[in-house]
Amino acid sequence: MKYSKTKQTGNRGEDQAVEWLQSKGFEIVTRNFRYKRAEIDLIVRKDACLIFVEVKTRSSTEFGEPETFVSSTQRNQIHAAADEYIHNTNWLHDIRFDIIAITLGNSIELVHIEDAFY
Repeated sequence: MKYSKTKQTGNRGEDQAVEWLQSKGFEIVTRNFRYKRAEIDLIVRKDACLIFVEVKTRSSTEFGEPETFVSSTQRNQIHAAADEYIHNTNWLHDIRFDIIAITLGNSIELVHIEDAFY
């Protein structure tokens, strides 16, 4: 299957995020969880906290920092999907929503923003 350049960039960034999170002791619970029109890139766990991670990858910052591309509509969709996941798994502990912003270039820049939105 041939992917668009945008999809390839996104997949590469997601792979980088997974590698980085695992190196920091996070457990990857699932990737690309879908609910209706929403997708949560990564659901990870650390200690008793379930973390819903949106990964934003850009090839440069020419048009802005990657994290600025998470719209309010997307946030609402992520919340709805997270609610569905929590209900389906009967999760009863803490949760949070993070963004991992990745810029690909000569070197890879990764910024982890904890509690990025509520």
